[in-house]
Amino acid sequence: MSEDKEQPLQENSIEEKTATETTENVGEKTVNSSEESTTLQTETSSVATDSAEEPNVMNEIDDSNAEDAEDTDTEKRHEIPMPDYHEMSMENLVGELQRLVKNEKIQAIRKHVDTIKDEFNQKFEHFLEEKKEEFIANGGNEIDFRYNSVDKQQFNEVYSEYRDKRNQYYKSLEKSHKENLAYRLDLIEQLKALVNVEEDINTTYNNFKDIQAKWRHAGPIPRADYNNVWKTYHHHIEIFYDFLNINRDLRDLDFKHNLEEKSKIVARAEELSKEPDLNRAFRELQVLHKIWKEDLGPVGKEHREEIWNRFSAATKTIHERRQDYFKNLDKIKEENLDRKNAIIAEITALSEHISSNHGTLQKQIKKLEELRESFFKVGQVPQKQNSKTWNSFKTAVRAFNQNKNAFYKNLKKEQQENLDKKRALLDIAVSLKDSEDFDATTSEMKRIQGQWKKIGHVPRKYSDQLWKDFKTACNHYFDRLNALKSDAFKEEEANFKLKDEFIDRLKSFELSGDKAKDLEAIKKFSEEWKTYGRVPFKKKNINQKFDKIIDTLYQKCGVSKQESELLKYGNKIQQLSDTDNQERAIQNERTFIRKKIDESKDEIRQLENNLQFFSNASESNPLVQDVIKRVNQHKESLAAWKAKLKKLNILKNNILKEEENVADTEEPEAED
Repeated sequence: MSEDKEQPLQENSIEEKTATETTENVGEKTVNSSEESTTLQTETSSVATDSAEEPNVMNEIDDSNAEDAEDTDTEKRHEIPMPDYHEMSMENLVGELQRLVKNEKIQAIRKHVDTIKDEFNQKFEHFLEEKKEEFIANGGNEIDFRYNSVDKQQFNEVYSEYRDKRNQYYKSLEKSHKENLAYRLDLIEQLKALVNVEEDINTTYNNFKDIQAKWRHAGPIPRADYNNVWKTYHHHIEIFYDFLNINRDLRDLDFKHNLEEKSKIVARAEELSKEPDLNRAFRELQVLHKIWKEDLGPVGKEHREEIWNRFSAATKTIHERRQDYFKNLDKIKEENLDRKNAIIAEITALSEHISSNHGTLQKQIKKLEELRESFFKVGQVPQKQNSKTWNSFKTAVRAFNQNKNAFYKNLKKEQQENLDKKRALLDIAVSLKDSEDFDATTSEMKRIQGQWKKIGHVPRKYSDQLWKDFKTACNHYFDRLNALKSDAFKEEEANFKLKDEFIDRLKSFELSGDKAKDLEAIKKFSEEWKTYGRVPFKKKNINQKFDKIIDTLYQKCGVSKQESELLKYGNKIQQLSDTDNQERAIQNERTFIRKKIDESKDEIRQLENNLQFFSNASESNPLVQDVIKRVNQHKESLAAWKAKLKKLNILKNNILKEEENVADTEEPEAED
């Protein structure tokens, strides 16, 4: 048997021979049945007939009275409020169980405890499933899942205390039940013997009353035996009244007393039919039926049917009102079922449209919690639908949590990838923060800063420190760069001042008329200009002023633009030859010139293709003249770039020859 159920009390110890002996005694009685005895039997059968009309209410009353008769303290269960445990949290359910076990009779709280246990287990199972899904979503294996719940531990401790008290109580009660049952069966045997004893009728009657008094105080017996024992006892009461036919005065006194008491019971039952509190009315009705059955005997024939019909009618009225109440309660439960199903449908829809955005998903999680709270506050549903509704609710919530966990599992994977990317950028920033190659490093630093912004979120526990380290490395580099720029700016301003003064001197220069001497002077101007270094970016147009003045001087010396370009490029060649890394500098310059040559060729090709559209146009056409002019300009540029490339190649060849000469003149190392 489950530990959640009451321990079985003693089994039916009334032997089958009891019923047999009862039948035999009826047949063996020597007293002739009078009209009154027939009347008594008629009352019993009328009660049975009316009970058949309302079998549910009568059976319910009999069963409840049998339970109360087993242990009178169980009546206290009617006085203990039954809250809606479905609305309570696990923590509150534990507190309620502690209160009941500490303050109430252990035998009176079984239904309360069973309801609390069912509600707690359902909530804990749902809570445990959520924790398991969260554990798995965080990368754990289901087989390794363990969870220690303080609420569960406390509940088990309190429930174990309840179970121990209950078992101890019923163990002691079982012995008492056996003794009381044996005592009542003995009283029945004494009652049976009264009709066969030859003694004064008054003495016999007094003995009968004594047996009745002892019966009323005999104590509780097992509920399984209650109805059979009572029927047997009542049957022999009727036989004794038949026996009293020889002394009508004693019998009539009892009939009168029973009528008075039953009339009081009926009057009270009729009052209860108007009682607003139906639960209270029905509980008291059970007590009235118990008194009617156990404490009072039959009434006179002329009153028998009337008194029973009144009592039965009042019982039926209370029962019908109670049935109407339960029908209305069923309607409320059906409405609750509809509301819960609607909530389940909302949760299901929510789980099918899980957001791919963290912020929106957090709102959905909050919405789910609101729906869960609403579900628990709705109230009870029909018992037959309770399990199905609860399972549907758990399934819907589980589906949401699984989809939510899947999103965050993927999000964590993406964040880990982002973390790896940002760590790689941090490594680059740290490696470059002290670089002296400012031109290349500045470009790279700006690139990794741009990349950093494009990378998404990383795990929160790494985010702040990672950003702090990256920002520190970048700031360290750019602080150095800004300090350098500040010094460079001062230097550039000084260079600009020198160049500006140089422009004034250049403007005042006059040609001598000796071409060779003048070209040499112009060359020296160009060489001196290169020594002044860079100027501020916003003032770079001073270089254009210088080039324009030099070009004008070359023109006055009768040097073409192409020739002047080559003469100026000679200075560039000299710079390349003076650099530390000649090979790299020359290669970069070659790449630049080849690119310019290709661009000039492409422009010439495109313009010549455009001329084909003017095949029928006159050469005096302004559009044609413009295209021809641009073609000639690009051809001149192409020739200039080719000439520069030729000079560059000559420089490279000269450098190679010098290297070969150096290699030839090196003496081999002396051998030992």
